[in-house]
Amino acid sequence: MTDQSPATDLPGDVPADPSAVQRALVEWYEDGHRDYPWRQTDDPYRILVSEVMSQQTQLDRVVAAWEDFLEEWPTVDALAAADRAEVVGFWTDHSLGYNNRAKYLHEAARQVTAEYDGEWPRDPEGLTELMGVGPYTANAVASFAFNNGGAVIDTNVKRVLYRAFAEIHNADDPDYETVANALMPPGESRIWNNAIMELGGVACGKTPRCDEAGCPWREWCHAYQTGDFTAPDVPTQPSFEGSRRQFRGRIVRLLGEHDEMDLDTLGHRIRVDYTPDGEHGREWLRGLLSDLADDGLVQVEEGDDQITARLQ
Repeated sequence: MTDQSPATDLPGDVPADPSAVQRALVEWYEDGHRDYPWRQTDDPYRILVSEVMSQQTQLDRVVAAWEDFLEEWPTVDALAAADRAEVVGFWTDHSLGYNNRAKYLHEAARQVTAEYDGEWPRDPEGLTELMGVGPYTANAVASFAFNNGGAVIDTNVKRVLYRAFAEIHNADDPDYETVANALMPPGESRIWNNAIMELGGVACGKTPRCDEAGCPWREWCHAYQTGDFTAPDVPTQPSFEGSRRQFRGRIVRLLGEHDEMDLDTLGHRIRVDYTPDGEHGREWLRGLLSDLADDGLVQVEEGDDQITARLQ
């Protein structure tokens, strides 16, 4: 790791020369960290798949899905050539969250092969041109694939910064981005972002494990020194069982098995208590189909005497 030279414009209680802070974290990370397979590659395709899958799923659950996905579509060319319904069906079968993410990942693969001749954009700005790739994901892929990103700021990183630095802890509107980028050694986004995210995931979770995990920032940490381990609320995922997301997934899976289905047949297949005029009846089902149509996943046709649905 290249130490950052002393600076005078670092925010608040970030040390003017942060090299000791940087070294401590990177050495802690290199000494032993969770060995996720996407940390062993700099292939932007494999990293993008891991980032999209991780948006709604715990990392330990992502591993098997990631490996299965890459066994099915090992390269960006293979994914680009795949049938969209098969990709969406995989997403549903592995409970990976909103199906439009599968659609966007598929479209991004087509862009890379058709519009970029297989050459991936190498910076965050270029990566945001890909379908469904927002600023956070673009920065993560640029960092982990090309070592060419800024500081990644996710929930774990915010929690670390909030606890570690009094300026963040005491601010009404914390400037996480400025502090995170001030701490990151120039040109070291790959290892730094992995390290600080690991710190938040292993040592500085909702229940901190400072001593048990050997947190490398204890001597600088505001929370460790004061005993105040409050942190911003961490959003909890809504229950999947019985959710609209679950029934959307069932619809996509069924339509992937049939050319088309009429409204009531589809309704009875996705839930046992479906009644056309009931609480979970035609109006409820048409709302789900409308959402899927807006995502470009389903096509709904209204005839004289029935409504049918099929995958786009």
